[in-house]
Amino acid sequence: MTIYPALVLDALKQVRYPATGKNLVESGMVADNIRIDGNKVEFSLLLKPRDPFAASLVKAAEQAILTYLGEDVRIKGNVKVEYLPENKSEQEKPLSKVKCRLAIASGKGGVGKSTVSANLAVALAKQGYKVGLLDADIFGPSIPKMFGVEDARPVADDEGRIVPIEKYGIKLLSIGFFVNTGSAVVWRGAMASNAIKQLITEAAWGDLDFFLIDLPPGTSDIHLTIVQTIQLDGAIVVCTPQQVAIADAVKAIDMFENDKINVPVIGLIENMAWFSTPDMPGKKYYIFGRGGVEKLAEERGMALLGRIPIEENVCESSDAGTPLCLGSGGDVVQAFDNVAKSNIFAQISHK
Repeated sequence: MTIYPALVLDALKQVRYPATGKNLVESGMVADNIRIDGNKVEFSLLLKPRDPFAASLVKAAEQAILTYLGEDVRIKGNVKVEYLPENKSEQEKPLSKVKCRLAIASGKGGVGKSTVSANLAVALAKQGYKVGLLDADIFGPSIPKMFGVEDARPVADDEGRIVPIEKYGIKLLSIGFFVNTGSAVVWRGAMASNAIKQLITEAAWGDLDFFLIDLPPGTSDIHLTIVQTIQLDGAIVVCTPQQVAIADAVKAIDMFENDKINVPVIGLIENMAWFSTPDMPGKKYYIFGRGGVEKLAEERGMALLGRIPIEENVCESSDAGTPLCLGSGGDVVQAFDNVAKSNIFAQISHK
């Protein structure tokens, strides 16, 4: 079989860039330097600096050549990566049309931070605010499922920016949109950080009142990457009443108040505050303890933005992709609506 550049390009049209869904040729990612010497093929891929998909794209390009041009083609090690110059003007002003950028954090996993993020986003949207929600938990993305958009695949606009998925009036982005459902994301810290930067700086977020970032639990490279990429206006720390959770919440607060980060914590949200049985709705059972988060807020001089009780339908609605706050009535919905109506958010939206 005689190999021509056109055949190489046809093979590379079968490889799609994960962030946009467009193929490499359509995306202009194949350099005009295809060299063919017998059965040896060489070319370069044109990518943006620190592209987290670089290594996987090289492997995919090699496999496409072998699949469509023949197993005897010498391609291994002959696909190079050339990085394009950075657009400094774009990097200096990410999210320039967003009024307020808020991180939602927790000191430990399992406190319902993503559930709080999803329902708070819905509650703010119900108040008429324009809301964007970034799922920054690279290794455990859950926002796509909570909004019922697991199969969604973002596309690129005419300027090559990632267009967020819109659901219930909220703009959404998550690494979960770019990996197969159920597949583990096995990336080093630098790759995860670069992916988050792309979802922030290379997406068409547009005009927003609130840009919420659902952070991974704990403190990590992701947190540092975000505060170095954009100027956060504040953070909300989610905590349960358990003493071990409160101890970890203190670490999260200290992280944001660190001199190198210096992000104000605008308040705490106590999740799983109490439980009531259906037959005795007025009876509250404080199964994880009581008063600890309120005391922490007082000691730190922070607002206790809300106390969210445990309800069975919170889990059911999240699994169904319909955040509970889309409805009305019930203690949980009322609690989130009260948070969204608080003076803190009203003041921020009019800054």
